[in-house]
Amino acid sequence: MDNHRPLIELSDITRVFATDGGVEVTALGGISLTIRRGEFVAIKGQSGSGKTTLMNILGCLDRPTAGDYFFDGRSVDSFGPDQLAWLRREAFGFVFQNYNLLPTATAQENVEIPAIYAGVGQNERHRRATEMLQTLGLADRADHRPSQLSGGQQQRVSIARALMNGGQVILADEPTGALDTKSGEELIALLENLARQGHTIILITHDQAVADRANRVIEMRDGTIISDSGPAHAEVNAEKPSKLLDLDVTTAATLADTSEAVRMALRSLRANLFRTVLTLLGIVIGVASVVTMMAIGEGAKQQVVNQFSSLGANTISVYPNWRRGKAGATLPLDIADAIERDVPNVEAVLPMVQGDAMVRVGNRDHEANIYATSEHLPQIRSWKVASGIFFDREDSETYAPVAILGATVVDSLFPDDDPIGTYVIIRNVPFLVIGTLVRKGSGGLRDDDQDNAIFVPLRAGALRLFGRRYLNNLRVTVEDPTFINQTELDLKNYLMETQGSDSYRIRNSAEMLEQMETATATFTMLLGGIGAISLLVGGIGIMNIMLVSVTERTREIGVRMATGARQKDILLQFIVEAIVVSAIGGVVGIVLGVVLGTILSTFSVPIAFQTSPMLIAFSCAATIGLVFGYTPARNASRLDPVAALANE
Repeated sequence: MDNHRPLIELSDITRVFATDGGVEVTALGGISLTIRRGEFVAIKGQSGSGKTTLMNILGCLDRPTAGDYFFDGRSVDSFGPDQLAWLRREAFGFVFQNYNLLPTATAQENVEIPAIYAGVGQNERHRRATEMLQTLGLADRADHRPSQLSGGQQQRVSIARALMNGGQVILADEPTGALDTKSGEELIALLENLARQGHTIILITHDQAVADRANRVIEMRDGTIISDSGPAHAEVNAEKPSKLLDLDVTTAATLADTSEAVRMALRSLRANLFRTVLTLLGIVIGVASVVTMMAIGEGAKQQVVNQFSSLGANTISVYPNWRRGKAGATLPLDIADAIERDVPNVEAVLPMVQGDAMVRVGNRDHEANIYATSEHLPQIRSWKVASGIFFDREDSETYAPVAILGATVVDSLFPDDDPIGTYVIIRNVPFLVIGTLVRKGSGGLRDDDQDNAIFVPLRAGALRLFGRRYLNNLRVTVEDPTFINQTELDLKNYLMETQGSDSYRIRNSAEMLEQMETATATFTMLLGGIGAISLLVGGIGIMNIMLVSVTERTREIGVRMATGARQKDILLQFIVEAIVVSAIGGVVGIVLGVVLGTILSTFSVPIAFQTSPMLIAFSCAATIGLVFGYTPARNASRLDPVAALANE
């Protein structure tokens, strides 16, 4: 290790800027300069002399247009963005005139920033920062934000930040410019002490009194060096040589872990609460829409499944094919008994003749669905008797005028009375109420009230109420569901043989359930698609807000780059912010969706929550944050450090 080799060598460094009008302006014109370890160098000159441009090039915030730059014997000209970030993080510490502290972070957190990008663990970072602040007399201000500190205190925090990773070279740009005389004197004394400890101090100033405190003074004018007092004796601590000599600059520092990126994201989001709420709103609405819509669709599906399940998985339904309002084939009233007797594997048959009628009790009228059927209804429909009894086969054979009432009919015609033993008038025919049924509710995808029904014996109802000798439909239950398809075929053949026609629609419960599930699945996907559109709109909102955020936080990005953040670190930070916003929005959206679904369920809307749609909605929200947050994050990572720091 050559401890006598110059730390910094500049040879014919030129920096030319192009204005918006295409005019080239030369800021530095052929600067050659050598700085050794431990020197305290003051570069002075009036505004526009090029001294700040020179500092930016020395600190690897900017690149020269031409010329050679060697740091510790290595050519900086060939370094890529990550290697330049490595140099800024491991070798340099910046002290700016306007401090450039992050306003949303505490003094402790500001000091820890360079160590975050160096991959230092949280406990070690905290220990180092605490020691730095204590040494600089700011131990009692560690949890204060910059707005709660005086100018001198803020500048000391920036010095602590510069020293966090070692700070072999301290680059101070007009550090006393915003300080009062006393604070400025204290700062210069601090820099002198750091120089005595072996740090290389490069101070930019226009104040001659400040420059005189340095061991070496370089004066600039119009982008050139007009005087240099020459290298002075530097008190270098040989026991603490530059660690850069022992490291390969191509080795990337450990990326700040994701948990740290999440903490920084949460702090940034909390600092801009109103903007965060606006960003969250789109995702919350989108996720809530997906959760609610999918719950409605799944609820409708489950309602259909439950309805068919109540009919049993061993049911076959038979309907005549209707042409121009007339049945192509009929089902005689007595065919139910014949099927039950002659078709193998048939357990019971439920015939049905149905129609609407106005029902009267005293001075009360109510329109209800009238069903003429058999004694098998409670068994086949899984519908229990609430009070009284259900009619039996003898009632059907003797044309008994008895009736069983559904719960809705009872509520309308007998709000305060027991209907058992009273008569209801159906199409001018009195029927004795002998029983009521338990409440069953609406069924299927329609809002049909199954309880708005009256059941009467088949023959009495078909002949006396409807004047029919044929059925609307019949339902067959089988003994062994395993052979339901064979039974369906046997039933079809039987009807062909006995009725001389195959003009019937025959479906077993498994087929109907499959068809209904397909229909409801399509319905559910349609509702989910509507919610997904809302989620997409929320994603576009995230991108817009993140683009605004990048613009507003350009200086912060510049500060992070000056303290060693690589492009990938900035990219990670903004992507994580987008994902965190989306994730929070996803959680809130799920909760809101559940609340909305619960409210809708009180209005008899079928609702069924499932975990998978919620997880999918949350995952989509996070993915949208990643996808739509990438472009703003990439733009942030590609900002030029100098331009970012100059942004107001």
